[in-house]
Amino acid sequence: MNAVVAGFRGFARYLGGVMGADAYAKYLEHHAVSGHDGPPMTEREFWRDHTDRQDRNPQSRCC
Repeated sequence: MNAVVAGFRGFARYLGGVMGADAYAKYLEHHAVSGHDGPPMTEREFWRDHTDRQDRNPQSRCC
């Protein structure tokens, strides 16, 4: 049963990465290691900025 749960969690993590759900976590990691002076954006600010950038520079995407 443990292997099934571990397999499901791994698949869910993979699917989240493909869908971009982990983008904020990656942003926080990047912010921490790149030496920015100010605090990182909140999750809400991050997703608003992300959406605004996609609208200004449309690239191929499904939706």
